[in-house]
Amino acid sequence: MVLARWGLVPFFAKSLADFKGFSTFNARAEGITTAATWRGPVKSRRCLVPVDGFYEWKALDDSRKPKKQPFAISLKTDEPMAFAGLWDAWKEPKLKGESLHTADTWLQSFSIITTEANEIMANIHTRMPVILRQRDWAEWLDRDLEKSPPIHLLRPYDSDEMQLAPCNPMVGNVKNNGAEMLECPAPDTPPLNSA
Repeated sequence: MVLARWGLVPFFAKSLADFKGFSTFNARAEGITTAATWRGPVKSRRCLVPVDGFYEWKALDDSRKPKKQPFAISLKTDEPMAFAGLWDAWKEPKLKGESLHTADTWLQSFSIITTEANEIMANIHTRMPVILRQRDWAEWLDRDLEKSPPIHLLRPYDSDEMQLAPCNPMVGNVKNNGAEMLECPAPDTPPLNSA
């Protein structure tokens, strides 16, 4: 288990400033074998990102800045799940004549992989994280470079095994934290249920 920065910084980055305004929180499954940022990590730096659940926001109208309702998504069993992830390690390049200091510190970072939404998620958003079944963890983590990356695992999770419910709109602010974030909002927002 490693604590890492969310938002992958590829090993070839010249500086962290290169990624200001450029989001690498998520990697689209459809492009990870061709995009420069993901091509190396998908070959040999794959990881599992453990979570209890996640949030997604549903637009409630078609306006330019729509009102949004957050939903909490988890497994019906309430067990933790593992997202498919990619990681990399980056070290700030030393400048000419620079002494050894922060340039010797490695930054480990990661991204989660997303795929098209399954039936339950399609009610909220067009994408969802890739959730890997426990039986697939070893294959995803296998670093044998003779094998092709297991791209076939990057598919939507079975909708029948997931649940979602509206939650407190305050969840969208990182300053707010606590069990009350899972409380249902006003009664005018009906819950979305799987089949």
